[in-house]
Amino acid sequence: MRDHHVVESREWQVAAYCPEGVPTSEHLKLRSFQVSLGGDSIPDGHVAIELMFLSVEPYLRATFTGTNDGLFFPQLPLNQVMKTFGIGRVIGSKDSDYNEGDIVLNPSSPIAEYCVTSSHLLRKIDPSNGIALPDYLNFLGVPGFAAWVGVEVVGQPKAGSNVFVSAACSAVGTCAGQLAKLRGCRVIGSTGSDHKVKLIKEEFGYDDGFNYRKESDFDAALSKYCPDGIDFYFDNVGGEMLEAVLNHVNKHAKISLCGMISEYNKVWTERRGIRNLLNMVGKEVKMEGFVLDSYWECFGEFAKQMEDYMKQGKIKTKIQINHGIESFLDSLASLFSSSNVGKVIIQLNT
Repeated sequence: MRDHHVVESREWQVAAYCPEGVPTSEHLKLRSFQVSLGGDSIPDGHVAIELMFLSVEPYLRATFTGTNDGLFFPQLPLNQVMKTFGIGRVIGSKDSDYNEGDIVLNPSSPIAEYCVTSSHLLRKIDPSNGIALPDYLNFLGVPGFAAWVGVEVVGQPKAGSNVFVSAACSAVGTCAGQLAKLRGCRVIGSTGSDHKVKLIKEEFGYDDGFNYRKESDFDAALSKYCPDGIDFYFDNVGGEMLEAVLNHVNKHAKISLCGMISEYNKVWTERRGIRNLLNMVGKEVKMEGFVLDSYWECFGEFAKQMEDYMKQGKIKTKIQINHGIESFLDSLASLFSSSNVGKVIIQLNT
């Protein structure tokens, strides 16, 4: 174990709540502080970690609105570090199960360069198993698990059924579409650019897709691309797209509500209301929201299936790496601009 060792670490803290709009440097601040990594400074049952990769998740936006209006995330106290899924290298340990050099996944990692943390939530990663480390924050992390729960547990679309996925080129969307294809479904996606439409068809196996910015009459677009209606909708955006989908659902259709990113930056009174919920009655539609906290007992089954798919080449991933802890604010804001393809991850200390 290293001797008394102090490093300067930067971390992102909540400086002010942001009830609406895209967060800026007024709301999130990058602050420096010193972390002692020496053996005497690490409590029993804790490890010191040098962070290597940090996940940039849409749900983080909901943790500093200063309101509680339907999303289950508790609000972070002001001047507290933000947390996310992270991968790091153990550089000091007071837990016999962890040694210097171990690579670990932390589901509650501070968005920081270094940290000392309890070891009870950590999971070791074998870097020699053929899976790239960033994939543990992508299809083997929150995005993949969200897609898996929404498709395999909540939706369970049958082979031959018509599936529609919004935000199809997002981290969750690219995974959900591929899972539906593996179930034998016809899969259509909506994305924010012609380039992304090309990607979901050529790289992720979608049967077809459309650019919602160009084909902005969603009813007409769904009539064109889903002429036989929709049996299962994986919803990542809510708002106008959800309303349009309800005009095209088939009898006994299912809708998995994974997220509603079109509404995250608005106070609830300014969000788009859905005017045609009556269609759910006539078509006997089942619409179900889900949060991953309710499904952690399934994580082992999910991880084994997803690892197998990835090793067999049945699932393809797309990751955008941004470098340096200072890139977090812009990376988070980019999630709301359609500028990304796949999963956004910050790389540092590697």
